[in-house]
Amino acid sequence: MGTSGGVRGPSSAPDLPERLQRLLSALVREYIDHGEPVSSQWLAGHSGCAVSSATVRNVLSRLEELGFVRQPHTSAGRVPTDLGYRYYVDSLLHSRRPVRAAADVEARLRRAGASSSILASVSHELSRASHHLGFALSPGAEDRLQRMEFVPLEGSRILVVVVSSGGEVTHKVISYPDPITREDLIQAANYLSQEFAGMTLSEARLAILERLRQDRALYDELFARAMKLAGLTLEDLPADGHAMFISGTSLLLDVEGIEEALPLTTLRSILAMIEEKHRLIGLLTAYLEESGLTVVIGSEHTTPDLQNFSLVVATYTDGQRIGAVGVIGPTRMRYSRAIAAVDSVSQAVSRVLATEHA
Repeated sequence: MGTSGGVRGPSSAPDLPERLQRLLSALVREYIDHGEPVSSQWLAGHSGCAVSSATVRNVLSRLEELGFVRQPHTSAGRVPTDLGYRYYVDSLLHSRRPVRAAADVEARLRRAGASSSILASVSHELSRASHHLGFALSPGAEDRLQRMEFVPLEGSRILVVVVSSGGEVTHKVISYPDPITREDLIQAANYLSQEFAGMTLSEARLAILERLRQDRALYDELFARAMKLAGLTLEDLPADGHAMFISGTSLLLDVEGIEEALPLTTLRSILAMIEEKHRLIGLLTAYLEESGLTVVIGSEHTTPDLQNFSLVVATYTDGQRIGAVGVIGPTRMRYSRAIAAVDSVSQAVSRVLATEHA
């Protein structure tokens, strides 16, 4: 599939003279590599512009006035702002060559088997290639519930398996407050599978919520237990049929350089979104409307939860429906590596899934 889709972000940055472009690009690359403010002396010797430190200082002052760089300390060099990253990323996208699906990645995905296993492998591939959090968002579907299964774990925890008519399998661990046996769980699963099979998850959720609102005194013990289990299962599963696969969460903490250290509140926020995948799914489905590859940088995000992060996302197709794959990392990410990885993997997963659904 093509990846020439538009780049999401603010209004276009102003055009810059060639010298400013080269100095800005050199500054962004050096900052991404080392995480330290970049000095005018370094730029004078490494930008390839053959200009003096004094000239570079004047250029940096101009770039700061335009909002492309900032000076974190009076005596320090400059670091890029989100607008500076945007200009740099746009130049990368404008000059990049078409990327083909990597044959080795495609081969590994084909060995994964079912669609859900393929998408789980995709998130691993993206995290490995980009060194950031990788994700895969399955296409939305009106797949209908086929069955539920409940497997007892330690303590009060229960593994829930939801199988749809399209073969998609969703796993979730819930906490059940009351004592319950394996036989109780089998009975509840059989009851729910018979009662709600053929409904979409949205329809099943609404039906269960309606029954939970009825007079619980009328429930027999099996019915009450089944309804409680079903309510815990469906309360935060995405109603639109999207499933999310995420790898590399620990890499959010592995950021070099004081300038990009993430506030604890920011980390808690993104980790909470990952834990409650439906929130992240809700944000990412907006990018399914943009075909091809999209890069969103820091403050360009509409939600405060992601404004300390950059997102590189590309759509893919299984031949009929649209899903998305991508990476999430700090604004100081290696954009060229992330863009190449997402572009290549999105094409690989399209080819694999199109074959699976042919």
